[in-house]
This record gives sequence, C-alpha cells and structure tokens, in this order.
Amino acid sequence: MTNTNPKRPVTLQQAIVYFSSPDRAFRYAIELRWPDARINCPRCGSEKHSFVSTRKIWFCKGCKKQFTVKVGTIFEDSPIGLDKWMTAVWMICGAKNGVSSYELHRALGVTQKTAWFMLHRIREAMKSGSVMKMGGGDRGPVEVDETFVGGNPKNMHAKRRLAIMRKRSEVADWKTAPRFSDKTAVMGMLDRESRQVRARVVPNVKRETLQNEILKQIERGSEVYTDNANAYYDLAAKQYIHDTVTHVNEYVRGEVHTQGIENFWSLLKRALKGTYVAVEPFHLDRYVTEQVFRFNNRATKDKPLNDADRFALAMSQVGGRRLTYTELTGQGAD
Repeated sequence: MTNTNPKRPVTLQQAIVYFSSPDRAFRYAIELRWPDARINCPRCGSEKHSFVSTRKIWFCKGCKKQFTVKVGTIFEDSPIGLDKWMTAVWMICGAKNGVSSYELHRALGVTQKTAWFMLHRIREAMKSGSVMKMGGGDRGPVEVDETFVGGNPKNMHAKRRLAIMRKRSEVADWKTAPRFSDKTAVMGMLDRESRQVRARVVPNVKRETLQNEILKQIERGSEVYTDNANAYYDLAAKQYIHDTVTHVNEYVRGEVHTQGIENFWSLLKRALKGTYVAVEPFHLDRYVTEQVFRFNNRATKDKPLNDADRFALAMSQVGGRRLTYTELTGQGAD
C-alpha cells in the first residue's frame, strides 16, 4: 500500500506543497489544537459531538451548536483558507527580520489590509504563556534595561516634525525635557542561564514603573545587572543582589554588563527599521512580542530548533487567543 501522507515539511517550499491539500492542512490543525485527540467544544467544553465530514464541522451535543477547527482561535471568522494561514505562520516564524504586510500580500494573493490583520493575529499566538519568574535559586543573573522606539525627527516630514516640536513646547520645562520624551519606552529582561528574554512596552521609565516590573518578573534574591539609571536605584532594599555598570566609563566589568539585552534591542530595532519601517505606538507591543518569540526560539547548541519547530510551536498556541479587527484598531474604544 502506497503512503499518501508525505513527510512533514521542513522548508517553506515543502510547507506550501504540503498545506496545499485542504485535508492535510485540516488534519495538521486538529493535531496541533487537540494533541491528545480529545476534541472538545470551544464554547462549552463538551466532548460529545458528531462530525460532518463533508463540511469539516462538528455538531456539539452539549450546547447544540456547530464549531470548526477555527472557532476559538486566531483564525475564527476568517474566510482565508488554512493553506494560506499556515503559509503565513511559517513565513513570519522563519523570517529573521520579520515579514511586512506588503510582502505577505504579494506572496499569498490577499489584500495588504488582510495581510496586515493576519500578521497581527499570528503575533497574538506568539505570546508566551510562561508565568514563572526569572532568576532565583541556582539560575543565573538577569540583565535589565530599557530602550526607546520612535522615528528620528530629522527624517520626518516637515509637518510631522513641526507637530512634535509644538507638543514639546507645551511642556513647561521643554528645554530640559528628556530627548526621548516623544518616543515609546520598552523594558526588557534577559535571564543569562536560560537565554530567554521578556520585553514589553511600558508607559514611562520612572522608578516605580520599572521596579514594579522587576518585582513581577524576577525572583527576590536574584542577581540583577542594570546600567546606573536612577530608576534602578535601591533595588538591594527589595532583596535583590544588584550591581550596575556606568556606560560613561565602561560597558563591561567582569560579569557585570547588559550586553545581552542590548543585543536583543539591536535585533528588535533592525526589524522595525528595516522591515516594518513605521510602527504606531498603539501596535508596538505586538511587534515586540514577535521579536521575543523569535529570540527565545532561535537555534542554539543546546536547542537546535528549525523553522518547522517554530511553526509547530506558534500553531499550538492559536487556541483561546481571539483578536478582532475592532480590538486591533481600537475602533470600539470610547
């Protein structure tokens, strides 16, 4: 008997061929969403249902409603087929510097607006579900740093540059205001032992804001390395072993440095400047999430992951992460 189920893809070309079959794409989606083969209704959780093979839907005997493999996932209410969705997931997981919506629109034959929405929904699936704190115990030190993301006024259109200058002038002490006051702050932490990073957009870089994030994400008693910014002052009083490096005089002092997290910032900004070009602050956190996923699942000697592994991980996280266009654009906000 011949084998009608080809080998699982490991390259983009193989993925396009593999998922071009609706049946294979459907079975693959089922295996990743319900790996234990126990299919349950995403609405009521009931495992009692009947399957309509001609329409690839289930009829739940609990809530008396129909559901598909897309319901309750980032794919819900999308008319785009699983073949294009899976190709899009593969592309964004395999690209080192990200994939623009225009590139995806040309590759899949969908509109640029649709491609943009697809990419943001995929980024929703890239979010880490880890709640464990970093550092602590026998684990290594944690590097903490913050950066600012935003356009350079000298490269902006004169009208936008003027608007920024007017906004700055409205501040009473605008002449002494921080030069990054019109940019978006992002805070990051890197666990040296696991080589895992966490990063998110923060409203400001005040001491209370940054230290609250440290308390949420890092175990007390851990070694924490930062620069000498005032926001990190007195971390020792909060039961951390804190050491700093003063960038005016030095960047590395033995084991004390923030080079690891700064490497992540360079990768993030390379993607933002080279691929996405213009990112609104409202959406920046999703782009940071994408880069965190890519960094934490990169290939290393201890963890030789490939594009297929990253694809499978992202696909296994699509459930329970619905994102509507209204939520994405904020059109429903007051």
